[in-house]
Amino acid sequence: MRAIRLSTAGTAIALGLSLIVGAASAQTAEPTRDDIVGKLNNFEEAAEVDIPALKLQVMERAKARIKNDPGPVNRPLIAPDLAKLPTFTAQIQFDADTPIIQPASYQTVGRIADALVHASLLPYTFLIVGHVESNAKTREANAILSQRRADAIRDVLVNTFKISTKRLHPIGLGEEQFLDRAKPTSAVNGQLQIATYAKLPDDAPAHPAAAPAPAAKKPAKKH
Repeated sequence: MRAIRLSTAGTAIALGLSLIVGAASAQTAEPTRDDIVGKLNNFEEAAEVDIPALKLQVMERAKARIKNDPGPVNRPLIAPDLAKLPTFTAQIQFDADTPIIQPASYQTVGRIADALVHASLLPYTFLIVGHVESNAKTREANAILSQRRADAIRDVLVNTFKISTKRLHPIGLGEEQFLDRAKPTSAVNGQLQIATYAKLPDDAPAHPAAAPAPAAKKPAKKH
């Protein structure tokens, strides 16, 4: 009887471990191109977001020493209209306190690029929204870092994956719009977002123009 009980207990433990491993694998599974397309492909109307003005507002608010600042949990969202846009949230790993993308995240960036050139998404432009979690750094420093990280993703998409720069608008929100307002220090707040922003103008190419072929040299005349 004791051997049977031990065997049953061992089976239960093994089953429990397999369920835990399976759940962890599901949580860490890399998104596919189709996953990303599905998240970004429900565009209805452009949000009223003035990107240059928003960048200025983020920096001004991050630098301001507000006497009655409600704190990160209750701080008003600086761009609430972003919630109206189709959005994909990506876990991109950067070197600490830098905009340097870690090699392990290039696969995710590549899948984002694959999604952006899918036929259903070619007519659109996109926001690349950088965030950071609340930490020991100043809000101003974190606003700058989030912008530099959004710029870094844009640069890789343009230079490595040849996405037209006209389709990409990087914006860093720093601590001014947490993804999880209830937990400002959570790593979730360091994730990056891609949001379908607006229809691409009819005269703007979805792909960067190919460089013109060099002119053929005329053969030198023989003397």
